This record gives sequence, structure tokens and C-alpha cells, in this order.
Amino acid sequence: MNTNSGQVLVVDDEPNATRVLSAVLSGEGYSVLESHDVDKAISMMHRMDIDAVITDVRMPGKDGMQFFDYLTENHADVPVIFLTAYGTVDSAVTSIQRGAFNYFIKPPDYPKLKSVLTKAVQQRLLKREIDLQKRNPSATMAGPCCIGNTPEMRRIGETIERIKDSESSVLINGETGTGKEIIARSLHFSSRRREKPFVAFNCSAIPRELVESELFGYERGAFSGAASRRIGRFEEASGGTILLDEIGELEFSVQAKLLRVLQEREVERLGSNRPVKVDFRLVVSTNRDLQKEVQEGRFREDLFYRVNVVQLTVPPLRERRDDIPLLVREFVKEFCVKERKMLVASDQVIEALQAHLWPGNVRQLRNVIERAVVLSKGDSLSLEDLPEEFSHAHACVPMPDSRGTLKEVELRAIRDALEMCAGNKSKAAKMLGISRKALYKRLNDDAQVFPMKTH
Repeated sequence: MNTNSGQVLVVDDEPNATRVLSAVLSGEGYSVLESHDVDKAISMMHRMDIDAVITDVRMPGKDGMQFFDYLTENHADVPVIFLTAYGTVDSAVTSIQRGAFNYFIKPPDYPKLKSVLTKAVQQRLLKREIDLQKRNPSATMAGPCCIGNTPEMRRIGETIERIKDSESSVLINGETGTGKEIIARSLHFSSRRREKPFVAFNCSAIPRELVESELFGYERGAFSGAASRRIGRFEEASGGTILLDEIGELEFSVQAKLLRVLQEREVERLGSNRPVKVDFRLVVSTNRDLQKEVQEGRFREDLFYRVNVVQLTVPPLRERRDDIPLLVREFVKEFCVKERKMLVASDQVIEALQAHLWPGNVRQLRNVIERAVVLSKGDSLSLEDLPEEFSHAHACVPMPDSRGTLKEVELRAIRDALEMCAGNKSKAAKMLGISRKALYKRLNDDAQVFPMKTH
């Protein structure tokens, strides 16, 4: 199945040559436009959005080099591929030095031409999207949240569309690294609150004794070191959205105060008895089973029902491998903007990434792509740009059995990583895309699932 997209303009005064090339490219999925002279081609460039041009060099009237001069001045982002006879190779080579994308001797090697054209169109589309990001960064702040054609991701996207302007609380479930915060951002930036703040608060990253002051704020002199008033995260999120990440980590006493904030829509700063009205959309996320936490007395039942109005469950990346090419494209685009590069991922890279288990989920994939973009020296990402451990694991380790519970699958991945790294936990954690602390926690919490040998 041909899935190329893009609009290609073919310019050649020989109708048969144009007809053949048009048929070849149309069969690859391109939308092909034809012109037999430069003046008509220039007119078409004015009226249509062209992604690549393939032009003959010698033509009656204005020739291909004059057309190239026009394109260089007026459509510099459109890649140009020349078709040339042997007698005009020198001029084609000169055009390459001036910025043309490539050239081919007539009749062209069609498979090679198709390959070069694919790369040209991809780079043009990537450049256009990068320019859009630079001009309007807020349009892409949500990130690659619901990118995917798997049924689970389509359902998440459809649900976000239905609830985006609701005031109801949202609970996002999923393993570490699946992109829960990105989905929360998507919900916010697609809603009518998009112009107001999005405030993310990681309940597990702040020392427990500081959680209340961070969430609710404090007055000057409320405690030792409180030299001035400080508003909390709920007040910061006024008019917008607040995300409480890993809400299951909150202590019971804080849960009670949080419940009151949700019921009354007001906060009291520490050291004050005067309530402050707050307007916010609440989104919470967790990698725990909150219902089980309620049953075991670690999470308030009334708070659970308050936050669990709409629930979104994010599948792990190993269960949505068909979405990996789309995610890779988004991450490559993101890091190309930062690194000022123009890159695409090769087919070999996509295949290698799809074959991986991804215990660190989307976060691990993003880290791998960031490293690859930074280190890449060519115009596309290759297998050599992937981390050494990743390439080694892909080449030498069979895919772990994905059957069983999520914990069992995760532990198999951890065991394989530890074996691959000769028991070095730091290297294993880096390979998995998780922190060393997280690796130790999983080993300590879940070692009973099945015995594991670690060094």
C-alpha cells in the first residue's frame, strides 16, 4: 500500500516523458501536476501549494535553470529535482551547489528517483511544520498526546474532544512514562481555558512537609522561613487547569484538605483563616490502582469519587506499537526545532524501534529520539544514532513474552536489561528510560512476582 502524500509539479516540454513520470509518481500516492513550459509552471506555483518540483533543464522559451532562479527567490523551501541530458550535466551540478535537491540523467532510475523524492517531500513538510511551531508555539504545547491509530488512542482523543470544555474532574491512569501529563496538557490546550495557566504539580516529587504550602500557599510568618506571602498552585491555576500528578502519593491529611478545596472551590493559605475563591479545572493522574488504594485504606473514598468523574486509561507503548512511527515523527520534529536540524527517521530505525519492548514507554522513546537527533550527522536518523545499549538489546535479546500482568511484563524487561548490563543497575535504568531510584523501587516492591537474579 502506497502512503506517500504531497503535491509534486513535473515540468517537461516532452508530453510522453511527463505522462510516464506522472503515472509512476501517482502510483506511489503523490498528487501530480503537469506543465509543459516554465510560464505555466510559475503560474501554478502562485496558485497551488507545491511540495516538490521535478523539472527538465532544456526547454523552449524559459529553461529549467531560469525556473530554478525563480523558485530560489520566491519559493526557497520547495525542493527542486532536475532531469537532464548528458550535455547539460554541468549546469545541473552547478544548480546542486546553489541549493537544488538532486538531479537525474534522462531517462531517470525510477526507483532511485522515488526514494529521493520521498526524502525531499518529507523534509519540506517537516520544515513547514517546524516553521509553524516557531511562529505559533502555543499551537503545539499539548505535544504528541493522542497521536495514534490504535483503537485505545482514538477513544482517548474522542473522549478529550467531548469533555474538553466540561468542568468535571478527570482521572488519567497509566504506567510511568505513558504520557499522562501530555494528555492532560492536550485536554487543557484544546479547551476554552487554553489562554489561562496550566499548572502541573507532582505529588511525589515534593517533600511531604512542603506539599501543603506548595498547593495552598502561605502568609508571611506562617512558619519559620516564611518571609513573604506566597500563593499556592491552585491560585496559580486560576482560570486554567491544575494537574495533580501521582495523586495517590498524598498523605491522608492533605487528601482531606484537598477534598474541601474541591467541594468549596476555595483555599486557605497557611497562616490565614480567610478563604480565597479559586476557579480551576482539575485533572489528576496516577500509576496506581486508586480503587485498590481505597479498599486498603490508603486513599479516601470520598476523594476518589470526587476526582474520578471521567477516567482515561493510557495503554503502555508495547500495546500500541503501530503508533510508534507517528510518535517518532513528532519527537524528531520537536528536537529538530531545538537543534536547528532537518532530519527524518530511516525505515530501519522505525523497524528497530517498533521491535523494542519499551518498558519506559513514551518517555523512554522520547529520550532515545532526542539523543539520536543530537548525535546524528546525516540528513536522516540511522541505526548508528541509537544508543549502543538499545542496538545491542535489539540485536541480541528475543522479544519478551507480553503475556501476563503488566507487572510481570515489566519485571521481565527489567531482568533482561540487568542481564544485558551485567547487573549494572545504573546502565539498566538508563536503557529502560527510568531513574535508578524507580528501578530499585520496582525491584523491592515486586520481587515476589518471580525470582530475579541481580548483582
